[in-house]
Amino acid sequence: MKIKIRTTGFTLIEVLVALAILGIALSAVLRASVVTTDQAQAIKLKLLAQWSAENLLAEQIARKHWPDPGIQTGNSEQAGITLQWEQTTTTTPNPDFRRIEIKIYAQPDHTYALTQLVGFATNPSAL
Repeated sequence: MKIKIRTTGFTLIEVLVALAILGIALSAVLRASVVTTDQAQAIKLKLLAQWSAENLLAEQIARKHWPDPGIQTGNSEQAGITLQWEQTTTTTPNPDFRRIEIKIYAQPDHTYALTQLVGFATNPSAL
């Protein structure tokens, strides 16, 4: 008499292959989430820099102060993050206008500007 033994289930090799595939897939998901988080932080920093530049330019124009040509630097804070700015004021062909260029940096070495904004100021005495 023959006895039939039914074997069901997975072999050890099949389980190990399935675990390896699962491990690779999970590491890819983890890497994607890290990249997404880094990109979100970079976008947040650029947005804060843009707001800071717009605030500086709006303040310059609202003060109705006739800026002297030259370079000014300083710090501004947005959402608890300190950003460094550099404002370059130059003359234009029209003597009643000044070109104001504002660059915002996150690092003190000024190798990479997060944003750059250009605007113009008018001479208040000419109005």
